[in-house]
Amino acid sequence: MGETAAEASSAELMVDLIISLDGYASAVGWPGWWGLEGPEYLAWLQQEGEKGYSFLLGANTYRLMSRMSEEAAAEGSGFSEDEGATLTGLAAVPKIVFSSTLQAPLKWPNSELVTRDAVQAVAEMKRTGTGPLSTLGSLSLCRSLLTAGLVDRFRVVVFPVITGSTGRERIYDGYPDVSLEMVGSRTFDGRLQLLEYVPTVLSSPPSNGPG
Repeated sequence: MGETAAEASSAELMVDLIISLDGYASAVGWPGWWGLEGPEYLAWLQQEGEKGYSFLLGANTYRLMSRMSEEAAAEGSGFSEDEGATLTGLAAVPKIVFSSTLQAPLKWPNSELVTRDAVQAVAEMKRTGTGPLSTLGSLSLCRSLLTAGLVDRFRVVVFPVITGSTGRERIYDGYPDVSLEMVGSRTFDGRLQLLEYVPTVLSSPPSNGPG
């Protein structure tokens, strides 16, 4: 009935998202991380950055994040110290950018441009790769990879805000039906909730009866 993520791949792929309680990726007028980042969460982000992920992103996220990373490296950027460190640190990690509109070579350090179909390219990376893969923003890319059954882990950090008036980028619009097996959870700073799942894309709703 469902299509599980490939278990025999060399490179595990994780979709990694931060969301408001009502499922938005961002909100107009709110600061980064909805202003709720704390020391435990920031320490965890640093630890995650040392795990050797290669990050997958689309053109829009590349344009946004590369610009923010460059601004954060400048004096008087306006970013907090923690935000600035996170953004500038992204320059040092490997990034794979899927786009038919961007031109090589990409300006942001350690960024590789891939112009062919993202689903096919990531499937090949999972077959031949040796290191973990993670998405960075890029909601449509996340949706495509999940729909194709390529995602091994689906992880969200839920921020305790409802941004019904100002929320932008609804994360789950256009998703298929997906069952989620929880494999991890954690609370940061007494308010942020990490939830990690193994996803299975469903071709139809599950039966209510046994078997």
